Amino acid sequence: MLVRRPSAAGERKGRSPWRLAWMRFRRDRTGVVSGVVVLLFFTVGLGAPLIAWLYGKNPYETYGQNQPGLLNEYGYPIKPNGGIDGEFWFGLEPGLGRDVLTQLVYGIRTSLLIAMAVVVIVTVVGVLVGIAAGYFGGFTDFAIGRVIDVLLAFPGLLFFITIMPVVTALFVSPDEETPVSLRIAALVIVLSFFGWTRTARLLRGQVLSLREREFIEAARVSGARPWRIIRRELLPNLWTPILVTVTLDLPAYVTAEAALSFLGVGIVEPTPDWGRMIHRGAQVYASDITYMIIPGLAMLIFVLAFNLLGDSVRDALDPKASR
Repeated sequence: MLVRRPSAAGERKGRSPWRLAWMRFRRDRTGVVSGVVVLLFFTVGLGAPLIAWLYGKNPYETYGQNQPGLLNEYGYPIKPNGGIDGEFWFGLEPGLGRDVLTQLVYGIRTSLLIAMAVVVIVTVVGVLVGIAAGYFGGFTDFAIGRVIDVLLAFPGLLFFITIMPVVTALFVSPDEETPVSLRIAALVIVLSFFGWTRTARLLRGQVLSLREREFIEAARVSGARPWRIIRRELLPNLWTPILVTVTLDLPAYVTAEAALSFLGVGIVEPTPDWGRMIHRGAQVYASDITYMIIPGLAMLIFVLAFNLLGDSVRDALDPKASR
């Protein structure tokens, strides 16, 4: 007796869209490699205290000044390649002589935590505002659209550069240093204030195309309330653009935070940060280019891997977009 095996098309019909997307993603080697690299950066960043404890160093101690024979009379590492050896795996910071490896892993932690906080806020606000504008339309859509237009006209980074001294003057006395918590809060608030507009505008367009579909009309006719329609009918069809936006936003906010720290208005000494390390490296690259290459290369790899991951996620969730 012959047993008929189910066809490939029948197997695909029995699988959920998320499972099919996962299968498409696993076949994308670029996406898988990028995902592994991104996961490695998150693991290193979130596990920075454990790595520093196992490594036996911390990002604040000035090893080069406390231990003779590590820095020359000009403050640069005596050993080649920025002082890289078996004790200091990524070398020493010129001048202060701090350990580069622990500065890097803690800098990754700082940048990722700030960027993740901003992404969560802009995603939640953008989703709520975008769905409200697209679903209710009329004056609600008009008012939200004008607010988005005004915020998009503002250069967010320049606004932060000008507003940070004002915030410092309001909350910190002239003879005190600005607390790190205040700087982080200001970064998150300003980047979130200008960042939700992109997600809102994208989802508004998606909702405008969905609200006239038959299943939405059927839900309205059946007497479903707007919140139930949004939660049960619209949101399940919006997860793809939301996830793609998140994968593209996070590396953008990492670079934005690093740029502000590079300019001296974000995270400052002695808190480890990607942008601050690159800023210091730009000052000493002529004599010790290693200190600039290490954080710059790490940021390049992270941003490139995350952008490639975003492309792979988009293609896996919406295979028609890659055709």
